[in-house]
Amino acid sequence: MLWVKAFHIVFVASWFAGLFYLPRIFVNLAMVAPGSVAERERLLLMARKLLRFTTLLSVPAIALGLWLWLGYGIGKGPGNGWLHAKLAVVLLVVGYHHACAVLLRKLASNADQHSHRWFRWFNEVPVLLLLVAVVLVVVKPF
Repeated sequence: MLWVKAFHIVFVASWFAGLFYLPRIFVNLAMVAPGSVAERERLLLMARKLLRFTTLLSVPAIALGLWLWLGYGIGKGPGNGWLHAKLAVVLLVVGYHHACAVLLRKLASNADQHSHRWFRWFNEVPVLLLLVAVVLVVVKPF
């Protein structure tokens, strides 16, 4: 079980690293001067590659978490409400990941009009989600 837990933590950390950096690329895309085609295309390429890699990292992170829960019974039984809350946070992270993919498609087609300030705030969401998830797992408040 400790190997599964260790790899789960590694893949979750890696997944979040991508979710921390991808919106920073969006900030830079929102700040590209009109007519800077090469810069815009380079940032879009970086964002697409990072999204693809981050998506690949999310699969083992979720699979290993499910293995810990369903295979080893972590969080089962009374007094484990923290796990239900953590699963809700995981769903929010998956939703955020999907939102990043949608935003990237809109940025690529020039259909997104969010400012760089909006993307800076959007970039803080995964930090809060990770904070909540870690507190739930470590403190187990309920």
